[in-house]
Amino acid sequence: MSKFIMVIFGASGDLTRRKLMPALYSLYTGGRLPEGFSILGIGRTGYTDETYREYMHDALASLSATTAPNPEYVRDASSSSSASVRTGAEAFCNHLHYLSIDPAQTEGYTLLAHRLQELSGEQEPDNLLFYLATPPSLYGVIPLHLKTAGLNRHGVRIIVEKPFGYDLKSAQELNRIYASVFEEHQIYRIDHFLGKETAQNILAFRFANGIFEPLWNRNYIEYVEVTAVENIGIEQRGGFYDGTGALRDMVQNHLIQLVALTAMEPPAVFTADAFRNEVVKVYESLKPLTAEDLDSHVVRGQYLSSGARKSYREEKNIPGDSRTETYIAMKIGINNWRWSGVPFYIRTGKQMPTKVTEIVVHFRETPHQMFRCQGAHCPRANQLILRLQPNEGIVLKFGMKVPGSGFDVKQVMMDFSYDQLGGDYPTGDAYARLIEDCIQGDPTLFTRSDAVEASWRFFDPLLRYWEENPDAPLYGYPAGTWGPLESEAMIREHNAEWTQPCKNLTNTDRYCEL
Repeated sequence: MSKFIMVIFGASGDLTRRKLMPALYSLYTGGRLPEGFSILGIGRTGYTDETYREYMHDALASLSATTAPNPEYVRDASSSSSASVRTGAEAFCNHLHYLSIDPAQTEGYTLLAHRLQELSGEQEPDNLLFYLATPPSLYGVIPLHLKTAGLNRHGVRIIVEKPFGYDLKSAQELNRIYASVFEEHQIYRIDHFLGKETAQNILAFRFANGIFEPLWNRNYIEYVEVTAVENIGIEQRGGFYDGTGALRDMVQNHLIQLVALTAMEPPAVFTADAFRNEVVKVYESLKPLTAEDLDSHVVRGQYLSSGARKSYREEKNIPGDSRTETYIAMKIGINNWRWSGVPFYIRTGKQMPTKVTEIVVHFRETPHQMFRCQGAHCPRANQLILRLQPNEGIVLKFGMKVPGSGFDVKQVMMDFSYDQLGGDYPTGDAYARLIEDCIQGDPTLFTRSDAVEASWRFFDPLLRYWEENPDAPLYGYPAGTWGPLESEAMIREHNAEWTQPCKNLTNTDRYCEL
């Protein structure tokens, strides 16, 4: 096989510096990159090979040596950890190269083709992986330029960041462009949530344990929550975020993927196509949003100033009259045999009290409640909490008798956290996992074209409604709170409530007093 070369468009950007290079470095330290690999950065910034290596070395120098060192750079067994990291970063950066071109202009791709020939030593290298870490406006441009330069050969793969389109029409157009340049098996639409070990463990938890499968349906489950919130604002992403919003940034990809993992049927065999077929079936079963649902089943909000925290409209590059949502909560239905009548409540937001991503399965109450409330103790329905971050783990809540006279029943927790296993519990880098899968040609955890369109097909009426009705409700909420009060009213219509994790989550105290 020819020499492996990874080409990163947007190589001088924040995503490459903060996520991609550390992920590639972790693969390198683990000896999981192909021998003799090269990484070629593409961008408009005028770096040379040497200045780019210095730039990236600074980003890697503070990393800890968390994996077994690669023999290529370990000098001796007595090397200190920090010395190994410094040596490792230097050796890794020797594999980095840079080409300063404008990826929006076709002229630079002739230079790119020549540079790839130099790095590979081949006239037509095809063991190439292109990564588009660029603004979404270039997603439809770069593939066409690659085709013009003859760089869309059979062995080439391409990774595209989210969002893949801004609505159904743009997603369909992007799919058309990519289909004209590459085969579907060459296209890897990335969602880093699926690279998290704990997201993948949802499947193992469901399908490797026979005790839960009989309960995983409308007969035993009352409703499901999917939450992914952050305790920060938009940071320096104002220009991007204001044109995107919470629905495009989080809901249409991350949260709906978690819904699919929770709701999907077990594939007959665990192959990429079988797994992704079941994901598409969930998307196609989503109950379409009616005109009435757009108001009653959806709450969007925007954070306001609170204490030292600025409002969204005070953030850099945000217009003073912006109506972009930083919070969204939705009630979703799935029209199939397993889930008919079971609502899925999803929410995401910026400037929340804490950072947490979790799925909470609320089981139905027992058909006859023998034990009544005694003082502060009331029997409660069982809950299963699958936490993706932080303190990855699983919590099962169930009732137990309080010691002493009488039959007071209190809800207690059976709590498993991955860090209790010791060693390298599964909080590994999601980007590293997904890049490695792509190098190996495994598309299981990447989104297929039909899934992209099925997801957008569900959310498109909501986007059109907001566009056609600029005065549609947008509720303010103070930064540091759990979002608009209207979202509480929405979920209470089902006699349900949001699960509120504690602000300060630790390994031993992960939930507030019950």
